[in-house]
Amino acid sequence: MPINIPNILTVIRILLTPLFVIFLIKDLLASALLVFSIAAISDGLDGLLAKYFNQYSLLGAYLDPIADKLLLTSAFISLAVLKIIPAWLTVIVLSRDILIVTGIAVFAISNIHIEINPSFVSKCTTVAQVSTIIIALLNTQIHSVNIIKWPLLWLTAVLTMISGFHYIYIGLNLLQNAYGNQK
Repeated sequence: MPINIPNILTVIRILLTPLFVIFLIKDLLASALLVFSIAAISDGLDGLLAKYFNQYSLLGAYLDPIADKLLLTSAFISLAVLKIIPAWLTVIVLSRDILIVTGIAVFAISNIHIEINPSFVSKCTTVAQVSTIIIALLNTQIHSVNIIKWPLLWLTAVLTMISGFHYIYIGLNLLQNAYGNQK
């Protein structure tokens, strides 16, 4: 199968992640904001192109969430270490992601096939997380942005927790159905 444009965009997002972190470490926050914004746009664009041109692929199904988690995890950890965002928010974001990965591992170990589709609340969570990173980086350049920074931090925390609980609920139901059907 030939490589398609959505997969190329996903690989570019993966490659932009270290550059983003390097810019943060070097205190080149405007450059970090630009790279992160390009990566975030590529995330939306790869999904749109895959849908529009019907270029879904198994590779893309695996790479896209990896690229997203790599970028967002790197961003939250780096920004927390640099004290640009609060560490407690990073703990919430990472805990949810660890919970999801652990759940997927449990299903794989249990030989329970699941179809991984992000829920609506999960998509809202991703938008809030990306927006939080952009606003936090903008706030370092334009201090008047601070008026929306804190409400957005709290919204991101709440949505991330709701999304985590939603996935726990879905996962427990899937496990109950899988093991309930084996009797």
